[in-house]
Amino acid sequence: MTHQQKMDYLQQSFSVRFEYKVIFTGHLFSRSNTALKDFFDSRRSDNIKKIFFVVDEGVAKHHPSLEQDIRAYFSDIKGYSLIPEIFKIEGGENAKNNSGYFYKLVNAVDEFGIDRHSYIVAVGGGSILDLVGYAAAVSHRGIRHIRIPTTVLSQNDSGVGVKNGINYQSKKNFLGTFVPPVAVFNDYHFLTTLSDQEWRSGISEAIKVALIKDAGFFNWLRDNAHLLARRDMTAMKYLIERCARMHVEHIAGGDPFEMGSSRPLDFGHWSAHKIEQLSNFAIRHGEAVALGIALDSTYSWLSGRLTEAELKQIVSMMKTVGFAVTHPLMQIHDENSVLLQGLNEFREHLGGKLTIMLLDAIGKGVEVHELDVPLLIKASDWLRASS
Repeated sequence: MTHQQKMDYLQQSFSVRFEYKVIFTGHLFSRSNTALKDFFDSRRSDNIKKIFFVVDEGVAKHHPSLEQDIRAYFSDIKGYSLIPEIFKIEGGENAKNNSGYFYKLVNAVDEFGIDRHSYIVAVGGGSILDLVGYAAAVSHRGIRHIRIPTTVLSQNDSGVGVKNGINYQSKKNFLGTFVPPVAVFNDYHFLTTLSDQEWRSGISEAIKVALIKDAGFFNWLRDNAHLLARRDMTAMKYLIERCARMHVEHIAGGDPFEMGSSRPLDFGHWSAHKIEQLSNFAIRHGEAVALGIALDSTYSWLSGRLTEAELKQIVSMMKTVGFAVTHPLMQIHDENSVLLQGLNEFREHLGGKLTIMLLDAIGKGVEVHELDVPLLIKASDWLRASS
C-alpha cells in the first residue's frame, strides 16, 4: 500500500518601492547652492551619519579647489560627519578593470566604520559611478549611494540609472548589481572641462534613445548637431535633461532590474561592448556605441526595415557631431570574424535567447532574435565605403 506524500510550502510575494530624484544644477558645492544641503537636511535624524566621498582623479585635477569646496560646504551641514579622507581613484575603464580599486573601497568602508545608514558619494564619470555603486551595494548588503556624474554620458544615461558593476576576465560589467542611488545631482559646470572627445562621446546615448523611442527628439538632434559639435551648452543641457527623462521613464516602465532578456536601451551595444574589449578599452564607451548604432542601423536598412533615406540621415547626423561610423576592428569579413563573438557574449550577459534591438523606422525599435552574418558583412562593407 502506498501513501501519497503531502507537500507543504509557503508562497512569498512582496514589492519594494524605490524613489530618487535627479537634480539638474550648476556649481553644486558653492555655498550659495542649497541643493545638497536641502537633501541632507530632509534626511537628518538624531544619529550622526557619515559621508564618504570618492572622486575621479581626472575631475580633481581639472577642478583643483574641489576637495576644499566639499569640506567647506559640509562644514555648514549639521547632523553629518564627513570622512576626513576624500578618496581619489583613476577614472575611465581602468577603474572597472582593476579589482584592487574595488577592494580599496570595501576596506575603507571597514576602516572608517561606514554603516548602512551612512552615505557614499561618487563624483566622476560613468566608470567611477559604476565602481563605487557596486562597492556601496555589496558592503553591509547596501550603503546609501549618491551619484554626482561629471560627463555627458553619465549625466544623460548611466548615472541616472540603477546599474552598478565592474569588469571581470575582460568581460564588461560581468560583476554587478541593480541598486538605485538615493539621489543624482547633475552639475553642468563639470562639463566645461571635458575634452572634445569626452563631450562628444556622451551624445551617442542620446542618439540611441531617440532612434528607438522618439523621432521628434532625433529630428532635434539632427537639426542641432552643429551646435552640439561646437559645444553649445544650451543645446547640451536640453539633450541631457530630455535623454535623462526618457531613461528614468524607461526604467520605471516595466523591467527595471532586467529580469527578462529584452534590453531595448542596449541598441547598438552588442558590438560596442566587444569593440571596447578588442581595443583594450582605448575606444571609449560612447564612441563604441556610435559605431554599434551605425552598424545596426545599416543592418536594419539592408534587412528591409529602415529606408535608405533614414539611414543616410542617421549617418550624416553622427558624422556632423564628429563620430566615426566604422573602424578596422568593426570589419566583418566572414563568420569567423572576431567581432561576431560579441553576439554570444551579449546573449550570455542578457540570459536566455539572443535579443537584439533594430530599427523599423526612426523612433521605432523592433526586437529580433538572430542576425544574418552575410547581411552583417554587407553592412560592414557599406559603412567602410561611406566613410
